[in-house]
Parts: sequence; structure tokens; C-alpha cells
Amino acid sequence: MKNLKFLLFIFISFNAFAQREPNLARYKTIDEKLKVWLKYSTSLLDAEDYARLIPAANKGILLSKNNNAYLSRFYLQKGLAYEFTNNQYQKALINYEQAWKYAHKVKHLKNETTILMRLNYVYYSVQDTVKSKSLATYIEQVLDTTKNNYTKAILNGSLAEYYQNNAQYETFIGYQLKAISYKKLLKKDKVNEENIGISYLQIGSAYTKMKQYNKAIEYLNEAKPYVKNSPYVSAFLCNYYLQSFVPLKNIDSITKYYKLIHIYPSKKDSLFLNLSFANRSMSEYYANERKPDIAYIYAEKAIRFGQKSNDGDMIMEANTIMGRVLYEKGEYKKAIETLKKASKNALHYDKESFVMINKKLSQSYAALGQWKEAYYYNEIYSKNNDEMMAQSAKQSIATAEARYQNQTKQQKIKNLSTENDIKNIQIKEVKQQRIFLISGIALVCIIGLLLMKQSQNRKKTNLKLQALNQELDEANKIKTRFFSILNHDLRSPISNLIHFLHLQKENPELIDEETASRMQHKITTGAENLLSSMEDILLWSKGQMENFKPQPKKIAVTILFDETEKHFSNIENVEILFENPENIILETDENYLKTIIRNLTGNAIKALDKTPNAKIVWKAWHENQKNYLSITDNGPGGTQEKFKALYNDSEVIGIKSGLGLHLIRDLAAAINCKIEVCSKPNAGATFTIIFK
Repeated sequence: MKNLKFLLFIFISFNAFAQREPNLARYKTIDEKLKVWLKYSTSLLDAEDYARLIPAANKGILLSKNNNAYLSRFYLQKGLAYEFTNNQYQKALINYEQAWKYAHKVKHLKNETTILMRLNYVYYSVQDTVKSKSLATYIEQVLDTTKNNYTKAILNGSLAEYYQNNAQYETFIGYQLKAISYKKLLKKDKVNEENIGISYLQIGSAYTKMKQYNKAIEYLNEAKPYVKNSPYVSAFLCNYYLQSFVPLKNIDSITKYYKLIHIYPSKKDSLFLNLSFANRSMSEYYANERKPDIAYIYAEKAIRFGQKSNDGDMIMEANTIMGRVLYEKGEYKKAIETLKKASKNALHYDKESFVMINKKLSQSYAALGQWKEAYYYNEIYSKNNDEMMAQSAKQSIATAEARYQNQTKQQKIKNLSTENDIKNIQIKEVKQQRIFLISGIALVCIIGLLLMKQSQNRKKTNLKLQALNQELDEANKIKTRFFSILNHDLRSPISNLIHFLHLQKENPELIDEETASRMQHKITTGAENLLSSMEDILLWSKGQMENFKPQPKKIAVTILFDETEKHFSNIENVEILFENPENIILETDENYLKTIIRNLTGNAIKALDKTPNAKIVWKAWHENQKNYLSITDNGPGGTQEKFKALYNDSEVIGIKSGLGLHLIRDLAAAINCKIEVCSKPNAGATFTIIFK
């Protein structure tokens, strides 16, 4: 079932009622009469009242006289009326050709597009291959020159159907996909949406012809959302799903779509047509499953509904499956009778069905021992099967010639016993040579596989060695990082402690009792804080011996600020303030963040060494679904070049400052943070930690 008149949706608006026949005597000019009469005849077309449309179109043709634009429209409507009144293709063809002649004269592109589409279908229906090919050439010329998306959408679809009718399915799919792309550019409405779905459906049908059933299902799925509001098209969609799932033997999907077909309301002709189609597919499934009794029940239904649909194509296909089922039931005479009914117009409708019918006829006659008839139908089957396969580019007619030559050679071998003996000896020698050759090839393949396996093992070993080297390199980096952390975080507190001790020892006269007591308290507090920091870092290093990776957990910023305040409690001449009004809680690695905060604080204290009224402010806040920490000092600041180590891996690290900004950068990256710096000379500096 190649054509289902789907493209009729393009230009029929499906109004529910026709207008009443107008009284033309009320209108003075011929133009007024033509406009009114065209509107009336169009309403008849929309209402599908073809019996009244034919005389109405004839009257319109008489009124039009030399007005080519109106003549083309009335002839088109008359052609449509004949085409859709019991498929009177010859009468429709005459009117379509007249309509095309007048539309071409006035360059009415939209009207000509519709006419070309219907002509393409009717030429196929009457099997006028010469005019069909000439029309296809003309359509290609129109497509090369037009920029109209509507014309491109319709005519690419018509060309696609031309190639589908000639079993050139790949070319058909290419043009149909072009048609879809242009239809999607047109104004969105129900009719155009349905036509996009119909084009996808036709592509799915083509893939079933090529026996690429999964690809067919893929395009049927594309069609589904476009035709969901059209019961008429949805019924056909279900049938094409059936046609794809039957050869795949997917009984669940077969049952599902067979049931769905029965729920879609439709007109009687399309309802019977779809029911016949569905039962034929079910019969084919059970015939494939070697269940001819069940297949027979569905085949009977297919014939009954096919006859009610009055569709010759559908009746032919229903009789074809019934003939096959009767053959498999062993009722060869009935099978022959049914298959002959199917064969009358099979070649006209579908060459593949025609080939199947003649094959089953040959097999049925052979089963009855009527060899002459079996040979006759087998010849028809062979000839048409070879032609069909050649058309689809799957094999050539040379296959039939080779088959005949092989049969001739075999006959000669049987008749010439001497040559037969010689050839048998030669065959044995060739077989032995073949065995030796295959053995040699197999040995070479085994050696090759062993070498390939050895090479793969060597590659795996090299990869393992590379991984171990990387682990060793990482371990060395970790060791260096810990030593750097210890150096950076402990050097400054120890330096301050030693400074206090030297001052107390070398210049005791500079220190009064109150100052000595205060310094003694600071030394004690500093030593305790230093011990606490050392224990903190050593515990961290012990936990990181196996894997130097962050271990995130929830930590309150208040705790971090308190510990930082204690760590730097012995710092004089620098006021350190902490602001955390929102009581921020972070989820990160506590030790990494502590190290970053200590380093930033230590760097700020160094920067404020010669700054009067030195002040450091730590802040914590939440903004735009992100958490922020910042440290701001009122020191001398600097240019971006000064803080280059935050961004440049190749920047040289100073020995006195440990890792410095490199350490801050690496640890921040490890806990998925970003550090930004804002600083200008003599304006202080602000480092902001952004938690991603």
C-alpha cells in the first residue's frame, strides 16, 4: 500500500458544510460572479460533495472563458472531484492537464504546485511511466528556480513519491526529508503539522520495504507527536507499526497496536481499509510462527474488510496472505484459486506482492504434482524477482544468467561420466590444497594473535609503571608540601618567640616590671599557641600520610576565626578584627582552610610592618548562593605583578617565605576555591576566597 492520498491535506481545509448555491443574477460584473462561484465550488470541495462539485466546476469553466487563472482553478476542482469519486483517474487526468496548462500561462505558482502534486499521483495510478518521468524532470526544474517554501515543501514530497513508486527508496527518503525541512518553515497549523507527521510515516514505510524495521520504528516514533490529534492518520500509523513489529516478532507491540487500530474513529472506507491492513499483518505474523489455523482466521477478516473498503490494493494484499495461509494448511487448490484472484492487479499495485503470489502459485502446483503449471509460475516469479532486486540495487539480472549457466554445466557433468571423474579428482585436490592453505592462514593468525597479545601485555606493564612513577612523583610533591607548610606556619611564631627571649636576655634594662610581666605572659601564651599549632599540623599530617586529599565536613567560620585570633594573639601593633554577622557554616576541609587563613593573615602582618595604625579585617558573608571570606589590610598594597604567584605556576618561590602565595593557590584549588586579589599601591590589599 504505497499511496494513501495523504498529501491531500495540504490544500483541503475540511470545512463542515457547503454553501448554498448563489444566485448569479444578483451580480453585475463577470469578476463578481467568478469570485462568488469559486467560493461556492470551494465550499463543495471542502465538504467533499463531489457529486455537486463536478457540475459546479463545469459552470465555473463556462463563466471563466478566457480568464486563465479561474480556468486553472475550476479544472483543478473538477479533477479532484473525479479522482475522489471512485478513483476515476483517467477523467481526473484530463482535467489536471488542462488546469496545469492554464496555471502555467498565468504563472500562478501555488495553484500549479497543487496541480503538479496531483498529476504525479495520477500518472502513477494509470501507469503512464513516460509522462511520470517527464513530470519529475519538470518538477526538479521548478525546485531549482523557486524560492517559495510552500512549493519546495509540496514538490519535494511529490518527487519523493515518484522515487518511492519506482522502488528507489534511498532517493525517496532524501527528498522526503527535504520536504519535511521546508514544511517546518511554513505557518504552524493543524493541517501542516499532520503533513509533517505523514512524511515521517512514509519514510518509516520505506524502511519497512527495505526490511530495516528498527529504522522504520525510529521514524514512526518521529511521526507520532505530529498526528496525535488526527484519528484518521493515527490508524495508519498503528498499521505501519504492525508492519514493522511483525518481522521482529515482538508480540507485545503487535498486540498493542492491533488493539489501538480498533479505537480510532474514521470514515467507513478508511476504517475498513485499516482493519483489513491490520488483520493481514496479524495473519502474516501467525503464518511466520507456523500457526496456519490462527493465521487463517485473521486472513478471512482481512479479505472481508478489504472488500468493504472497495480498495483494489487492499483486496489484493488480503488475498495474497490468504493464499499463503491456504498453501501452508495444505489446501493447495483453494490456495491457487485465491492467489489467482490476487494476481489480477498485483503487478499494478505492488511488484513485491506480485512476486510473492507467483512464488506461492508455483509451490502450490508443485505440491499437486502439476509440474508444467509450477514451472510456468516459477518462471514468472524468477523473472520479476530478478527485476525487483535489480531496481533496489541489491542484485542484478546476472544472477538469473549465472543460475542458468550452473544448471547447464551440471547437466553436462551428469552426461559426461569421464569428465565427471576427472572433475571429482580435481575437486579433491583443490579441497586438500584449501585445507593446507586454511591451516597455514590459521597458523599465521595464531602467531599474529600471540604477538598482539604480547604487545598488549607490554603496553599494560608500561601503563602500570607510568602509574607507579606518577604516584611516586605525587608522594614527593606531598612531602615537599608538608615541609613547606611546617616551615611557613611555624617559622613566624617561633621567630616571634625567639625575638622576645633575646630582648629579655640582651636588654633587660629596657624592660620595667610591668612590661616584663606582660611580655612573660605573651611568651607563655605564644608558646602555648605554637604548641597547639604544631599538634594541629602534625595530627593533620598523620591523617594525610596515605592520601593527601581534602576531607570536607561542616565547620563554623566562628571557630576558624577564634583559632586564628589565638594563633596570632602575640602580635602587637596590628589590630585584627573578625566580622561574621550571618554565622556562616562552610562545608570544606578544615585543615586546608586553616592553612590558607594563617598564610593570608601572616602575609598581611608582614605587609603592615611599617604601617601606623595597622589593621586587618576578616569578613565572612553569603551572596548569590555562594560563600565568601575576605581579608583586608591597610598596608602599602601593590600592583598585580606582586601577586603573580597566585596565578602563575612558574613563579619562583622565596626560601624565607616558604610556599607563600603558591601554597595558598594550591590549597585553595584542592578544596575547589578561587582566590581573587584587589590591590593598588598605597591603598592596601583585599584577598577574597570564593567557595564554588
